[in-house]
Amino acid sequence: MSDSPAQNVPDNSIRISIDRASRLGNLQPAMSYLETPTSSSRKEFILKLLSSDPSNYPDAPTEGIRRALERRTGQTFPRGQPLPTDKIEFVRLSTTVATNALLERKGESHALLITRGFKDLLSIGNQSRPRIFDLNIKRPSPLYKEVVEVDERVTLVGYTSDPAFAGNAVKFGEGGEVVKGYTGVGSQNHQSGSANEGTDKEIEIVRGISGEAVQVLQTLDEPAITTQLKTLYLNGYRSIAVVLCHSYTYPAHELAIGRIAKEIGFEHISLSSQLVPMIKMVPRGISSTADAYLTPVLGAYLDGFYGGFEGGREGGLKVEFMGSDGGLCDLKNFSGLKSILSGPAGGVVGSALTSWDKENPSPVIGFDVGGTSTDVSRFDGKYEIVYETTTAGISIQSPQLDINTVAAGGGSCLTFRNGMFQAGPESAGAHPGPACYRKGGPLALTDGNLFLGRLVPKYFPKCFGPNENEPLDPAASESAFKELLETVRAETKSDMTLDEMVYGFVTVANETMARPIRTLTEARGYATAKHVLSSFGGAGGQHACEIAENLGITRILIHRYSSILSAYGLALAERVFETQEPSSTAFNSETIPALTKTLDRLGEGVSSELRRQGFPENKIRLDRMLNMRFEGTDTALMITAEDDTTFEAGFKAAYKEQFGFVLDTPVVVDDVKVKGVGKTFDDLGESVFREFARLDMRKVERTAGSSKVDSFQSVYVSAPGSTKGRREDVPVFELDSLEVGDLVEGPALIIDETQTVFVNTAWSANVTSKHLYITRV
Repeated sequence: MSDSPAQNVPDNSIRISIDRASRLGNLQPAMSYLETPTSSSRKEFILKLLSSDPSNYPDAPTEGIRRALERRTGQTFPRGQPLPTDKIEFVRLSTTVATNALLERKGESHALLITRGFKDLLSIGNQSRPRIFDLNIKRPSPLYKEVVEVDERVTLVGYTSDPAFAGNAVKFGEGGEVVKGYTGVGSQNHQSGSANEGTDKEIEIVRGISGEAVQVLQTLDEPAITTQLKTLYLNGYRSIAVVLCHSYTYPAHELAIGRIAKEIGFEHISLSSQLVPMIKMVPRGISSTADAYLTPVLGAYLDGFYGGFEGGREGGLKVEFMGSDGGLCDLKNFSGLKSILSGPAGGVVGSALTSWDKENPSPVIGFDVGGTSTDVSRFDGKYEIVYETTTAGISIQSPQLDINTVAAGGGSCLTFRNGMFQAGPESAGAHPGPACYRKGGPLALTDGNLFLGRLVPKYFPKCFGPNENEPLDPAASESAFKELLETVRAETKSDMTLDEMVYGFVTVANETMARPIRTLTEARGYATAKHVLSSFGGAGGQHACEIAENLGITRILIHRYSSILSAYGLALAERVFETQEPSSTAFNSETIPALTKTLDRLGEGVSSELRRQGFPENKIRLDRMLNMRFEGTDTALMITAEDDTTFEAGFKAAYKEQFGFVLDTPVVVDDVKVKGVGKTFDDLGESVFREFARLDMRKVERTAGSSKVDSFQSVYVSAPGSTKGRREDVPVFELDSLEVGDLVEGPALIIDETQTVFVNTAWSANVTSKHLYITRV
């Protein structure tokens, strides 16, 4: 689509992807917008602005969309007035609002309702001790403010101590009736009856969703819970989490509490049986309190976001949100629990889809270097998903991309302590920022790259200093480093040069960043050197070559949109919807038909939801999964299989890969799950590796007379395999001045408006249509 007057811009033609990065200290402007192409006639453009600038605009995504509309339509849209939505096809948004609320402990004040006798269960937790040798261990406080014990109790028959059950088994018929052990039919489709002959104790037996026999020891006291909920409401609570024993298989009591709470007026109700219908009460409960804590905050933010458009939430703006599992979801299915990794997930998707070649597969390491941290992921044809993670001390049971994060980024503070160089974990933040930001900030990794010549000040916007109108200040970085050098020399009794000291800090930062990559590869039995390093983020290009050198990796991919690859990943992401049910079924030839029937039923529900969201049948893919474990163990693995008969073989192979052995015991299915994917694109075109193979690469002249050399800069260049280096005048190339097929030999700098790439000695950058493909010579 070309730039044109408003009347020539078709309705529903503008697509916008927004990565709203953390406001806790990004050094690069962190709001990225990308109008994404689906045909050769569609035009792309990028906007970047600060994700928090309250003196100029209250909400950065809304401001970005306003600027995008002005640019595309040629009209003026004053700030503060609702924006029209008729020209926008969709907005795709990732956000760290919920993540920040969890990290800063600024979520919604809420109450926990839990089965009587289990008041302290979530506070006790699972007794894990990740830092067992620390002398001063501080446990994170629970997210909820108040606990209400609920008078209700159910138990699984197999674990009851009631003597009436001794030696008795319960078996259900196909219609749910009790056919062995107990007889009789109760109300509300629950099976009930008397104990076996010889006792007159009345009991109620219920068949749970998982197929397990459940004894209702105490029915829910609805009048009592109504009184308790009214008291909470009068005390100001508007959000609650409900976690009852065995509700994963018997949700009736939780559903009743949810109904009563809704009638009273609670605005958010997190029922563990609906959010996380899985066995294990502790992770199910903590996840539910996290949802009650975060979703209201996210909802308040979204209310403000939609308020910036005509019609608000009921208007015509279609918004899709990035979930923690790398899939998009609509407003109806988006929650705080699903948004913990919303920000970095877009980068993982963008890295994977732009770097993977299914015809010549090589596993990809996503290397995202931001302002405060580095996020690392691995892709080998499918996204690596984990189902329980810990964030800010809170264990959350929800599908999330397996992303390893380390506190090392462009803003990491450089300090000398106890005779050692340290990079991070403290960050200079966006304010005051590194020393070169002209606000009196501390030395940071950005200062190190600037001093070593790996950043070119003239390409940075003049947005620094107290009035945000000055360029970077290299002199401030150099002065601070000289002062630090005196301390280092005095303590180490060495004659270390200034270059050596600064490069020492960069080397420490590189090693810190390489550590999570080794965790994802070597620690799991994968050869690191066989991977492709997909580097992105504002600071990734300055470190990629040396990181790869440390790890033995010989191929690096840097996308043309690498500094906003999280936004680009949103443009490429697929819509995801999934559903699951608990199970207690042994996996064998006799139970496969029943499991298949359940998978088919769940699959139809998932397909129906995706069809409701606008996807035709030929754009929907279903992944059938079973959460499987060996009987007698508590470690379950989620297994995907196209043929239901191969689940067991897939489980044993995955178990052997992870633990090194398999057991000769029956396999049990804990959960049945179907994940639906709505395809948003048909083909991403030729892979970078296929394009490179057919290109006839030509070396670019590096001398001052070359038309493609913009300038020269003194850069500290490291020698391969050595911790020492040297200063060298290296050519600076503008990426837009290079053509497809150009080959730039290192050392060199390649720069565009949003990124700086340092090509080290012994590396060459090959220019393709969408990437810099950097290879080891």
